[in-house]
Amino acid sequence: MTIPVEHRRKYKIREGMKLRVMDTPNGLLLKPLTPIEDLAGVDAGKISLDQMRKRLDEMRSKDRY
Repeated sequence: MTIPVEHRRKYKIREGMKLRVMDTPNGLLLKPLTPIEDLAGVDAGKISLDQMRKRLDEMRSKDRY
């Protein structure tokens, strides 16, 4: 699928980015998903992305019943 450049720039859609596709009464709605790297906030640079994913996986496995 090709998204026009003006829309990619406006909505900050980059190559390889994931989009949520939703069926609406007016047609398909494409909504960009925020990359996990953009959610680092105040802890940016304190832990690598791989370490963060590993910790999240460990936390998820402990929360399962």
